[in-house]
Amino acid sequence: MKITFLGTGTSQGVPLISCTCKVCQSTDARDNRLRSSVLIENKGKTVIIDTGPDFRQQMLREKIKNLNAVVFTHEHKDHIAGFDDIRAFNFIHKRKMDVYASARVQEAIRREFAYIFSDFKYPGIPEINLHLLENKKTTIEGIDFLPIEVLHYKLPVFGFRINDFTYITDANFISDVEKEKIKGSKVLVLNALRRESHISHYTLQQAIELAQELKAEKTYFTHISHQLGLHADVQLELPTGIELAYDGLKLEM
Repeated sequence: MKITFLGTGTSQGVPLISCTCKVCQSTDARDNRLRSSVLIENKGKTVIIDTGPDFRQQMLREKIKNLNAVVFTHEHKDHIAGFDDIRAFNFIHKRKMDVYASARVQEAIRREFAYIFSDFKYPGIPEINLHLLENKKTTIEGIDFLPIEVLHYKLPVFGFRINDFTYITDANFISDVEKEKIKGSKVLVLNALRRESHISHYTLQQAIELAQELKAEKTYFTHISHQLGLHADVQLELPTGIELAYDGLKLEM
């Protein structure tokens, strides 16, 4: 199984205009972060977790020729805004896209992309098969996804365990019951937004403490804001076995 970090950034704390901060001006490619998403490739099948605003750019960068399914963690725009661009895969492969989302996320998709579901089907709109995603193991394109329900402030969000790989973004609380699903992971991915406290995300220190509690062989931090600082500087502060992820990072498992 191959895992590609398509994006490790966030809309939180990212300047909308020209900025002179150290991160914006960095020549280190690891500081150039698109919105968070990962791609899972296994036995010729390809599944993406989240289609943020940078979805098209990420697909082009990684030269992805085939996409079999989309899985959503939650409905915030930085995780669904690029959804319309799945139409390219409809066109190329002449098939509908299988999309997996909770009932609440499905409602948001129907609201935000209402034209997909209208009675009048405008030529070229995305074509999808919606599948209900619940908090139980689901097999998607031959890959077992075990949802892990976390809280993003008060909003339930799904993380996923896929074999020995666990991916959690947009969280600041995980119950003891859901932590049991994570234990024994070889690779754990957690969000670590910034140093200062935040209402709905783990801080760097909170993410470190949780990683040490869960004891994965390797932990990567994602959903990183500019406010956290330069990749090279932050990496020097991290305990053994914990690293910052970066866009384009690839893992073989």
